[in-house]
Amino acid sequence: MDLLNTLVDKGLRREVPTRDEALAVLATSDDELLDVVAAAGKVRRTWFGRRVKLNYLVNLKSGLCPEDCSYCSQRLGSKAEILKYTWLKPDDASKAAAAGVAGGAKRVCLVASGRGPTDKDVDRVSETIATIKEQNEGVEVCACLGLLNDGQAERLRAAGADAYNHNLNTSEATYGDICTTHDFSDRVETVQQAQAAGMSACSGLIAGMGESDADLVDVVFALRELDPDSVPVNFLIPFEGTPLAKEWNLTPQRCLRILAMVRFVCPDVEVRLAGGREVHLRSMQPLALHLVNSIFLGDYLTSEGQAGKDDLAMIADAGFEVEGTDTTTLPAHRRDTADATETADAAAPADAESATVPAPSEETRRDLVAVRRRGAGTDLPPNA
Repeated sequence: MDLLNTLVDKGLRREVPTRDEALAVLATSDDELLDVVAAAGKVRRTWFGRRVKLNYLVNLKSGLCPEDCSYCSQRLGSKAEILKYTWLKPDDASKAAAAGVAGGAKRVCLVASGRGPTDKDVDRVSETIATIKEQNEGVEVCACLGLLNDGQAERLRAAGADAYNHNLNTSEATYGDICTTHDFSDRVETVQQAQAAGMSACSGLIAGMGESDADLVDVVFALRELDPDSVPVNFLIPFEGTPLAKEWNLTPQRCLRILAMVRFVCPDVEVRLAGGREVHLRSMQPLALHLVNSIFLGDYLTSEGQAGKDDLAMIADAGFEVEGTDTTTLPAHRRDTADATETADAAAPADAESATVPAPSEETRRDLVAVRRRGAGTDLPPNA
């Protein structure tokens, strides 16, 4: 396909595709799917080889969030029967993190529900970061605490946070449809605060909330403009008890096309396969490794993932390797100059914008959503 040849050439030059080209990727047919994966895979391997970075989530505080994000099982008014607990103590959080590190995780992501941290919360998380780094040599720590106030990003960076995550989630035009307690610009501002403080920015999206192809392209182009170092791609987990519980809009094929589009738009960025991969990609997960270079190991915030040992077996069976702590994830040209150790070595159809999203052909599989009942906040060992 001329389109794919063009996108590969642009990806190898780190050149942004046109919006119509990105839409055309989402509009490709199932017959063309393996060609799309192969093309995006070439871009992925050029910048990241066959390495897969493992990340591990620690939910520091679960549930009871005052925000009304429709997709979230921890939202205000959620009836999802998830674990609910207040802040983990630093030692407990460090023990949870150690399980992920032992399983091969290179980065630990510390997440807390809520609109954003108080200054006391920042102190608490800073102590947790210090404890984790003291007990786990070489581990990266990413904080995800919601909207930041002035000075908080700098304090987290001073405490040792390497990165900060705050997802844009969906397009600016439709953001008000999924959340009313804050807006799209609040999220953009928090990502920019993290960058200004010297943290690596991590910001991504959630697919499957009923958005159009145009919405998906809009949010990915907004992310490209923000230029985060890592872009997590989540697929909606339709928790019972949330407003989006009936949104089962994804097929494995559509998920792969979305990941390919993200890779073409963000060719040299750490693209992370995040929440919902087991629910929506299912047996097609190994194909996604040709598109992404990063995944979460084990469980998520409020849902269970596949067994950590199965994640590791999947990576090995697909011919990839787990990225070690002695390897820098990003290509040399994207690293901070002070940390760099090496030198950097076809048209969319006219109606692509209005193309409708194909409905899944299978029946809803609500049995695939498993609420997390182990790990942080429980007496049971974590999945790592």
